[in-house]
Amino acid sequence: MCSSFRSLLPALRAFTAKCPPPQICTSLRTYATEAVPDFEHKPSHYGQPLFQSHPHLLRPHELTPGIPSEEYERRRKDLMDSLPSNSVVVLIAAPVKYMSGSIYKYRQGSDFWYLTGFEEPDSAVVLEKNASSRGYRMTLFSNGKDSAKEKWDGPRTGFDDALNFFKADDALTIKAFPAQLRSMISLYSNVYIDLPQSPRKNARSTKSLLRYLSPPVNPRSEYETVVESLSSSRRKPLAPHIAQLRAFKSVCEQQVMRMAADISGRSHAKTMRFTRPGISESALAAHFEYLCSLSGSQRLAYVPVVASGPNALIIHYTSNNQVVQDGEMILMDAGCEYNGYASDITRTYPANGSFTPPQRELYSAVLSAQKALVGLCTEAEGLSLHDLHRKSCDFLRRELKQIGFTLHTGDLERVLYPHFLSHPIGIDLHESSYSDRGESLKAGMVITVEPGIYVPPTAQFPKHFHNFGIRIEDEVLVGEKHPVVLSVSAPKEIADIEGACQGLLGLEPI
Repeated sequence: MCSSFRSLLPALRAFTAKCPPPQICTSLRTYATEAVPDFEHKPSHYGQPLFQSHPHLLRPHELTPGIPSEEYERRRKDLMDSLPSNSVVVLIAAPVKYMSGSIYKYRQGSDFWYLTGFEEPDSAVVLEKNASSRGYRMTLFSNGKDSAKEKWDGPRTGFDDALNFFKADDALTIKAFPAQLRSMISLYSNVYIDLPQSPRKNARSTKSLLRYLSPPVNPRSEYETVVESLSSSRRKPLAPHIAQLRAFKSVCEQQVMRMAADISGRSHAKTMRFTRPGISESALAAHFEYLCSLSGSQRLAYVPVVASGPNALIIHYTSNNQVVQDGEMILMDAGCEYNGYASDITRTYPANGSFTPPQRELYSAVLSAQKALVGLCTEAEGLSLHDLHRKSCDFLRRELKQIGFTLHTGDLERVLYPHFLSHPIGIDLHESSYSDRGESLKAGMVITVEPGIYVPPTAQFPKHFHNFGIRIEDEVLVGEKHPVVLSVSAPKEIADIEGACQGLLGLEPI
């Protein structure tokens, strides 16, 4: 970083401190470590954070942090309005997963959470389409209060509170689900339901649906007879209909996603500062996760990639078990999940804080292509993900030729750049398997833009670029005429990356 720019940093920081935050992220929350203790809320009476028990995390009108109760109501109404008359929707909570006999930190199924905000396991919801002004009737099934179990596993939301907070018309015990489901589905000609994945070759078994809830639902013979009735032509897939809704992010969702990206972006910047030759890749991964957790993230969105030197040529390198050497670059693909929404950011930076001339040259080529592609992420451009990917190949091919690559047929797409440019992101890292890469981008969608170049040590490529792996990935909110980079907090320009690594941006590693 030049000395003249460094001299401006104090004034810039002072000016930024006076400016309001960006419109997309209207306010920053305090975290539990900063909140004034209020022991009247301990222990909570509910199975998840609500404003009444966690006012430091939620506002009065919110059902989950950042998302108001009215938005969940709108999502359900939009779904039911899109379905034909005489329809019923059935959703099952995600199963509890175990590792070595111990429970994993529970995460609710994405579609279930998107429509309800309800975060407890062993639950189900049934939405019956009707002619009311609301457009449907909602029945929520859960465990309810159980003092004996809550002594071991923590509080659960009672049925009265389920009615009050989650706006169900009826709240019943999960043990009543088989019998209630039998009577409900008999009334409808269209039963929208997604059966859980079978572990065997991804086959779906109709009898696995309610086993998903076991052991709370017993005996098996009772609910197996209910499930068998779903095997008729009346059963229709639900996920594609929810995917159409999830593809477009509301203003509230955009704000939460911006915060998730800010947390991850700052953690990338501080991890750059923390990096030094001789440190392990696993230490960098741990530092990143620590920083995200300290800022309020509930978990990482995926296993991070911390690939030093030639390890960066492995696209999904997650071993993270080698030592960083002086003169290497580090490709770090890492993002947190915050209040239900994933972030996904990749940065490539020098381990010792300064790019070598060849590193700088190849990095600049990828950066030039990446920035051009981000600029095309608008509804006005009328491009699809397939269109963007084809353009990424064109841009990268042009940039590589300018720095001395002689490319033959297949060199780029099969060797140097073997992955796709982009994917939708939201509640899930890869938002939906039902998205159409050929569909034109629309305002309100959020996608990643992640071109990369990975140069193997083979004779057809310039030797001074051998074993370089560079990927630059941002999260981009598609706009009508202008895109918004949600991951702007992660340094990307060469001067900013070197400044972050060398401590010239005022960042400390923790």
